[in-house]
Amino acid sequence: MNYLKYATLSAGILLSTHTKAQKNTHFESMNKEKPRNVIFILTDDHRHDFMGFTQKVSWLETPNMDKMAQEGAHFTNAFVTTSLCSPSRASILTGLYSHTHKIVDNVASDPGNLTYFPEYLQKTGYQTAFLGKWHMGDEGDDPKKGFNHWESFKGQGVYYNPELNINGKHFQYSDSTYITDLLTEHAIDWLDKTDKEKPFFLYLSHKAAHAEFMPAKRHKGKYKGKKIDLPITFEQTKNGEYQKLKWPEWVKQQRISWHGVDYMYHENKGFDEMIEAYCETLLAVDESIGELMNYLKENGLYENTLVIYMGDNGFSWGEHGLIDKRHFYEESAKVPLLMQCPTLFDGGKVIDKMVQNVDIAPTILELAGIEKPKQMVGYSVLPILKNENIAWRDKIFYEYYWEYDFPMTPTVFGVRTEKYKYIKYMGIWDRNELYDIQNDPNEMYNLIEDADKQEIVQNLANQLFDWLENTDGTQIPFKRTVKYRFGDYRHKNQY
Repeated sequence: MNYLKYATLSAGILLSTHTKAQKNTHFESMNKEKPRNVIFILTDDHRHDFMGFTQKVSWLETPNMDKMAQEGAHFTNAFVTTSLCSPSRASILTGLYSHTHKIVDNVASDPGNLTYFPEYLQKTGYQTAFLGKWHMGDEGDDPKKGFNHWESFKGQGVYYNPELNINGKHFQYSDSTYITDLLTEHAIDWLDKTDKEKPFFLYLSHKAAHAEFMPAKRHKGKYKGKKIDLPITFEQTKNGEYQKLKWPEWVKQQRISWHGVDYMYHENKGFDEMIEAYCETLLAVDESIGELMNYLKENGLYENTLVIYMGDNGFSWGEHGLIDKRHFYEESAKVPLLMQCPTLFDGGKVIDKMVQNVDIAPTILELAGIEKPKQMVGYSVLPILKNENIAWRDKIFYEYYWEYDFPMTPTVFGVRTEKYKYIKYMGIWDRNELYDIQNDPNEMYNLIEDADKQEIVQNLANQLFDWLENTDGTQIPFKRTVKYRFGDYRHKNQY
């Protein structure tokens, strides 16, 4: 691997010798050591600090996630490049930014010229399987390239009694079959049938914990009556203080929308009850991790298998009066990321370097002995896990494109360093934002108009546009949308 390229990140511009999302199936094997097995577990809408060991929620129990952190590594500053299901999943699979792979929202389809990293694994003899939520740009459930074994469902799927497309054939489940349990059972069954002489890659993609939150029956009511401490930015858009804090007006307006605490999903469910259901839904995911780990131990695979646990995006629970994701506040863009492989790196690591979802593909490919394809913009985190002294990025970039169905959130571009976060909005008459992350981790005091911060703002804005220009990100992709808006309560039945 050429780790000298990391230095360009420190300069603030992620340069690539191949920035366009062209079909590129050429790869080179590094032929260093025997390829290891990999299990990648992805969950939906799991925010970075809703795990037992973080103590963000004192009553939340996630013993298997806790154990992964103890015996592996916890990345405390893991971010997505776009906090939305389809764009994030596409970035994980391609190692590209949203503006490059073009799957910029949940309805944009694969343009047809993308290469998914499991395709490279297949070419070197890996047995590959995908089980769970695909939801990357379309409603189809047909098998996708890169996977020898395929199990998925259309769109968001359902929590109970799902219909799965298994290698091209549809199977309907009944008798209150719970999707998290079913996918886990099938994942273990596939592992059990693999050729023990060949390495495997398992991609287990849970529906949980996406709204509407529905826990397994055995967990329903476990947290009844439990409450979280409301974030300190919960009330300001209600009492008017947000104006003194210089928050954008759109944030106040969104409070009473589909993605705000006063009108959550256009329902009258209580805030506390919704969080109870969310946390109860996570319990089966944690059990799923435990079952996979037990299988690895029982079959002599535990020590040499890299297990990765990650969320596809974060989730706000009342911060700035919002719920859901999309925006570039910490709880939306930051995700849980745990890795474990006892013979590869020591456990108990807490890593605060900024990593992103585009780093997943290069990491797994390096572990498989495959040189990173030129089009991928991320980097392998294996050197960090092994305590190698390498240069690493000192900032991350973010993008989100306005959605026709959810017009409450504007187009967002942003850059975050270890000290500051700059957020720039497009297509809306409103304030941009600057926060001192070190001294104001709750992002309460917008410094965008402070006289002594103008040089910082200009510098970050220039770095943001350098990034976009150098990665072909100045063209916003649009698509045909002739229909009624799904999430706009103010303008019903309007084209």
